[in-house]
Amino acid sequence: MHGRSEHITRKIFLIATEESGDRLGAALMKVLRQRLGDAVQFAGVGGRMMAHEGLTSLFPIEELSIVGLAAVVKQLPKILQLIRRTTDAVIDAAPDVLVIIDSPDFTHRVARRVRARNPGIPIVDYVSPSVWAWRPGRARAMLGYVDHVLALLPFEPEEYRKLRGPPCSYVGHPLTEQFASLRPNAEEAARRDTQPPVLLVLPGSRRSEIRHHLALFGETLAQLRANGVVFEPVLPTMPHLEATIREGVQGWPVKPQIVVGESEKRAAFRIAHAAFAKSGTVTLELALSGVPMVTAYRVGAAEAFILRRAIRVPSVILANLVLGNDVIPEFLQENATPEKLSQALGEVLGDSALRRRQIEAFATLDAIMSTGNQPPSVRAADIVLATMRNGRQTK
Repeated sequence: MHGRSEHITRKIFLIATEESGDRLGAALMKVLRQRLGDAVQFAGVGGRMMAHEGLTSLFPIEELSIVGLAAVVKQLPKILQLIRRTTDAVIDAAPDVLVIIDSPDFTHRVARRVRARNPGIPIVDYVSPSVWAWRPGRARAMLGYVDHVLALLPFEPEEYRKLRGPPCSYVGHPLTEQFASLRPNAEEAARRDTQPPVLLVLPGSRRSEIRHHLALFGETLAQLRANGVVFEPVLPTMPHLEATIREGVQGWPVKPQIVVGESEKRAAFRIAHAAFAKSGTVTLELALSGVPMVTAYRVGAAEAFILRRAIRVPSVILANLVLGNDVIPEFLQENATPEKLSQALGEVLGDSALRRRQIEAFATLDAIMSTGNQPPSVRAADIVLATMRNGRQTK
């Protein structure tokens, strides 16, 4: 009986609307096809990488790459129409399982509607929303429409237990599969300790972040140089942001070397002695690469007002949260001044207690983030298949 049921073609519906989600979705699809062979059919929304794995996307995900509140308001009717269209497609397909990948503003709205219209479809959420950072009530709300959460960060399952959310399993962060491109070889390790030390300058990966940070980062480097600290600034960026960055650094007294593209960025990480970064995912990338850092974060006044009241974690730095220890200094809003930042940067560039503390903490990350010998996509696929096979016992 069991053998025969395996020949039934399984229909899996996936929704990813951003490049990072598309990458996770493609890796997941690859493993699901290995597990199910020809007995699997994919449908849904995805990008270039998921298309390569055989998904015909319902619409191009570029239609959803909207940045900034004003743009969202203007595009709202279109976004709502795409949410309705995606929901209808899930209901029509009646898949064996629905996998929503990140982008909670879009995917969770679809998941709630699907659950209301067909409670029999199991739903897996790949990448947890930041319930541990703000709006913790979302974890409880998700119980109503998510059957299992696949977490990228090791502390998240415990948070879901505390917040009484749906079952949550740590499957591993995609960065844990990229150690080779993050870690220096012997020659690169030697460059890390050669004068002048390379200082990575990372003001952000979104236009709004760059706008808030560029002047501050430029003034901080000028102050650092005025303090007599010797360093070689390298600013990695992506092709679509290169023009914005080049224009933005024109007025900087200390000119950074600009490198463009993902592989150039990783090459810079492998020779860097220290980093000056915007708080965010990049802090985890730097920590896994073994690069000590100082972080800053500034947002607009309205956003700051909201975040101050909403944030419920002691640190907004991902690496600190994963380590469970605030080893990386962060300077937020009015606390982010060139004077304070340059002083802290002088410490991480030199042989200081702050630098040594970070290097020791980063050495423990591999063990904290380990998934044994299973890649994240394999762990994720196994939970998706188990959730699918168990189905939903609807009343």
